[in-house]
Amino acid sequence: MADLVISNLQSRVPGMVVRHLAALNLCLHGAEITGLNGPSGSGKSLLLRAIADLDPSTGEVSLDDFSRESMAAHEWRKKVAYLSTESAWWFETVGEHFLQTDIACLQQLGFEEDVQSWKVTRISSGEKQRWALARCLSRLPEVLLLDEPTASLDASHTRDVEQLVSDYMRQRDVPVFWVSHDPEQLKRLTNRVMVIQHDGSIKEQGR
Repeated sequence: MADLVISNLQSRVPGMVVRHLAALNLCLHGAEITGLNGPSGSGKSLLLRAIADLDPSTGEVSLDDFSRESMAAHEWRKKVAYLSTESAWWFETVGEHFLQTDIACLQQLGFEEDVQSWKVTRISSGEKQRWALARCLSRLPEVLLLDEPTASLDASHTRDVEQLVSDYMRQRDVPVFWVSHDPEQLKRLTNRVMVIQHDGSIKEQGR
């Protein structure tokens, strides 16, 4: 079981310093889901992107004693996977985006095997969101940074996603950082919830 340790993290987007990420110290524990909440525009996505090394940042992030700075960015992102709310698709069919396909995973998300032949242009935003999660998990990441992964889903598919992530977390002992605006979802899923305040500070929410 590996922990993701974040020390003095500050995101630096060109032309802007995101003050609320200054001196952030946080440990995401393996086999636990940590929730992240806060007002729109407070920097939740920027925080996850900084951890994944998708945006410039200072500070240290390490996983199982391996620091982010000790490996190439693409290798770090294989281990520490960021799943955005809006996923990108660049091939004509869904299946072309997968190196390997876990049929059981697809079925748990409500798909049949033939969905791999579907053209990306015909799938809905909710289907794309579920497919993006399946694509992310197919690469077997060691940390999941999930940015509102059920935002476009109905209640039934939301529960499918919650169960799939929970199963993956337990089976592989990975830390999960889950952004959500739904307090009931965070209460249902997480071991603890971090909240970005209006003043930019990040605090743990009482349960």
